[in-house]
Amino acid sequence: MHNKHLHRVILYQGQVVIEGNLVRDPEKVLVGENGSIMARFSIAVNRYFKNAQAEPVEEVMFITIQAWGSLAKSCLQYLQKGRGVRVVGRLGRSDGNNKNKQESLPDEIPFDQEVAM
Repeated sequence: MHNKHLHRVILYQGQVVIEGNLVRDPEKVLVGENGSIMARFSIAVNRYFKNAQAEPVEEVMFITIQAWGSLAKSCLQYLQKGRGVRVVGRLGRSDGNNKNKQESLPDEIPFDQEVAM
């Protein structure tokens, strides 16, 4: 998944698909009194476009992902920094607002369906 054309974010009816490269190894987080397992990792997604002067521009967006339960365990076992990855799940809502008082993307996106390498 190291081809620049495979880095993308797709949103469809509350589901989101993100393809990119892992920025760092997943981090194991124990949550709550019962010690539920969450894996947290970041994906770099490149965006390519031409600016007003018709010059090629590349921007990088970093997206932090949460995976829970058995999906978290698989992520912790198999994902490594630099590998290409695709995650599929739901897009959560942000509790905060941006500077213009508009809804913004959450700092972390929970994924509960699929992580593929």
